[in-house]
Amino acid sequence: MITLNRPSRLNAFTPEMREAYLEALDRADHDADVRAIVVTGAGRAFCAGADFTALDGLNAAAMRSRMQNQKVPFDRALRLGKPLIAAVNGAVAGIGMAHALMADIRFAAPEAKFTTAFARLGLTAEGGTAWLLTRLVGTARAMDMLCSSRVIGAGEAERIGLVQWIVPADELLDRALAYAAALAANSAYSLARMRDQVYSAWEQDWPSAYERSQQLVYESLDRPEFTELAARRNAERGSRAASAGTEPA
Repeated sequence: MITLNRPSRLNAFTPEMREAYLEALDRADHDADVRAIVVTGAGRAFCAGADFTALDGLNAAAMRSRMQNQKVPFDRALRLGKPLIAAVNGAVAGIGMAHALMADIRFAAPEAKFTTAFARLGLTAEGGTAWLLTRLVGTARAMDMLCSSRVIGAGEAERIGLVQWIVPADELLDRALAYAAALAANSAYSLARMRDQVYSAWEQDWPSAYERSQQLVYESLDRPEFTELAARRNAERGSRAASAGTEPA
């Protein structure tokens, strides 16, 4: 689990904090013992965006230099080989929204609130937010959220598909961790390949996506993991059928 931990500043990102988060994602992705990743925020916010007290005097040249020199790419979350789950415990804004959108699954507390915020600050949709948001909620809703910068409550976020589940605040982290554990019980190979299929398909036409899906199936069938799991499943079905006094289907 990764916790954004600057609660006194609503977990707003400084350049150092952003770098630390990206490096934590990178370490988790390379750790064979980690099968799924949960990210949440400390205190009453998930991430309130960039900490402008740390950005005083920032200009385009300085920002470009920072982005080019960071050790881990900003979009590392989209390039993981394992699922990323966001437990959104409170406010999400600006660049914090971009990071929340890069998660595969989002749980939210009833108190969670979402805003793109960029239009109120004279900025454009940073961190690929427009691309991500459009694919999650559709063009019209993305335009509304980006151009108005209005605050979206948890209920509306669930209704438009921005989050999958609303969970009481005192259960949020436990539910997200339990979900991660359930995913971790599945095939790591399957999870990695299907995650890649989903994000690759955003830029593929149907014939290309279908052909790739078939090639991956062929590869899967030749893996010892499939043979072992299929044999185990058949043995379990046979055992259940024997206990019930019936022939396995």
